[in-house]
Amino acid sequence: MAEEGLTKKCTPEKFRFRTFAVQGTQSTFQPQTAASEHLSPALLSKARALAAEHENVSKQLGEGFSINLAKKLGQLSATVYALREWDQLKESHRELDDLLRDPAADSELRALAAEDLQHSTDQLARASQSLTASLVPQHPFAHLPCLIEIRPGAGGSEAALFAADLLRMYRAYCARNRLRCSLIKYEDAEGAADPIGSDLPLAEAILEVESEGAYDMLRCEAGVHRVQRVPATESKGRTHTSAASVLVLPSFPGADEKQGEAGDINDSSNDYYIDPKEVRTEVMKARGSGGQHVNTTDSAIRLTHLPTKTVVSIQDQRSQSRNRDKAWKLLRSRLAQSRREAREEEMLQMRRSVVGVAKVGRGDKIRTYNWSQQRVTDHRSGFSVHDLNDVIGGGDTLAKVMESVRNWSLEQEVKALIVGEDRIES
Repeated sequence: MAEEGLTKKCTPEKFRFRTFAVQGTQSTFQPQTAASEHLSPALLSKARALAAEHENVSKQLGEGFSINLAKKLGQLSATVYALREWDQLKESHRELDDLLRDPAADSELRALAAEDLQHSTDQLARASQSLTASLVPQHPFAHLPCLIEIRPGAGGSEAALFAADLLRMYRAYCARNRLRCSLIKYEDAEGAADPIGSDLPLAEAILEVESEGAYDMLRCEAGVHRVQRVPATESKGRTHTSAASVLVLPSFPGADEKQGEAGDINDSSNDYYIDPKEVRTEVMKARGSGGQHVNTTDSAIRLTHLPTKTVVSIQDQRSQSRNRDKAWKLLRSRLAQSRREAREEEMLQMRRSVVGVAKVGRGDKIRTYNWSQQRVTDHRSGFSVHDLNDVIGGGDTLAKVMESVRNWSLEQEVKALIVGEDRIES
């Protein structure tokens, strides 16, 4: 009963690869092993092993309910459903092929089989893609909200203006897609400030996207964003190149918040666990604009994680306790992301010689915004659009650029998965 109930929730469309089109350009994920009716033997073997594990877990659930087993069953159900569909289509395709090869078969039947074969081949190719996608492990932080940190890079005041443009872009994107967000830190050249009233260049901004699954949706934005345009202060009309960095972190719950799937922040085995003994807390007066109260009370908080030398400071709120809560949340997110990246880097080194670099770090230029050409190009997926205003406005064109990166990232994951499985079998 448990298996049947979970399987009904899975539909073929959930595991299909997405397709998008912009100005006549169409792109879809088609790795070499899944672009035809053939599937990598290593991936097929892994899928059957997971199906056997699914059957075993289902039997254990029949003997007694367990939350962990039920969760495990749900995770395996995607692969089981996709494998079942692939097996059925593979058998149907084989029957049609055998009929066409049979010289004794009726000519009308062979003609009908020939008509159905191409459709069957296309269906099998899509099923191969679905099965391959179901085998790619979900990012462990995919279900979490996220923090978007934006800082100007090379380019002086123009870089600060562009960083402010990116902040407005992500806030508009969240509003269009009904994602709850709040600005938890905004600093200009003089310190904490109001983004509406400040005329000074942006120094740092942190936007929290509070909706579940926001990290999976927006983590493709991490990296260096480059802008090419004529600054308002340029008297000779020359195009300048500037940059801003965007860092996307999973947002973990505080000690007093509902933790849900994020787990227990006091569990030392979790990435986001921090031993309070390893954190130095400093209380100080806030600096910058904000009125007499902010500048005369000890409300600002600075946390330093001693083993990693990671420093976080928050002074946005008048309340010291609120600033402390924000600082702990930010510190937890940075350390968890760092631990995750360290593991990914270790895995990447093993695969680099075969699949190339599949992970773009925060120091890599990921996207260019060219104002004179009204062009936005993502350098990972190679996808370009010529509707820059809609991108900066957080519109559908930005969503399509982001979708191209997710498809590119998934292709890299599949390549790495195939390499790993081939090594295991060899």
